[in-house]
Amino acid sequence: MNTVELAPHRIAGLLAPAVDRVFRAGMLAGRDGGGAELSQRYGGPAASGFLVDLRTRLAAPGGTVDAPGFAAITRYADPVVARRTVDKQVAHGMLHRGPDGALSATERGAAFLAELYQVHAEVTEELWAGHDERVSRLVAVLGRLLSYALVLADTDTDGDRGGSAFAALAPPHEPDGTPAGVLLLNRLGTLRHHRADAHAAAWAAAGHTASSIAALPTGPERLAIELETDRRAAGPYSVLSVDERLTMLADLAALPG
Repeated sequence: MNTVELAPHRIAGLLAPAVDRVFRAGMLAGRDGGGAELSQRYGGPAASGFLVDLRTRLAAPGGTVDAPGFAAITRYADPVVARRTVDKQVAHGMLHRGPDGALSATERGAAFLAELYQVHAEVTEELWAGHDERVSRLVAVLGRLLSYALVLADTDTDGDRGGSAFAALAPPHEPDGTPAGVLLLNRLGTLRHHRADAHAAAWAAAGHTASSIAALPTGPERLAIELETDRRAAGPYSVLSVDERLTMLADLAALPG
């Protein structure tokens, strides 16, 4: 593979499905490996669902997700349904909603998230056993990517960070002693939100809405939007060398799940 093939926009497109696969494998392992039972102890998905989605910010002491950030994270959901779901989780005592719509974890919600981090530690250790070097390498490279993505977001004069899913959840909460598997899982999840923002910007520039892009069939128009997504998502990958981009792709491909 030559350097043209590994240009930042090209690697952004190649990495997206690999990132999705590994992240989904980790989250599925968490659900099946104790997460579902944990959720039931706290009232079930109706009580804890958004806490899982927002964990990388709400697990942090004093962490909040503001209303524009939440709207970006849930851009494909019916806003009425999303609001009612939040209402239920507030009623369960898991989330607090401020007068401005900002969300934070209650004491009970924070306890749930602490246990969830432990579940994810246990299942990722098992899922990626024997791949310690690969996991460590991915954690390090993802840390660089996310740090640079935050710098780019701060210097982006054309975008609005206030309505960014990535900005709402980055950097992920990583208390001292967080196991490598949890670091990998949450950094992958945060990187997916960076691409989600790029995708939203691409389809909005093409005149679409969240509902119309969801209904758009495979074809030249969707391909053009995906290519534009790659271009908009490419920025952080410029911090990596060509060899590092290829190694990241190979490491993700080699992880089970």
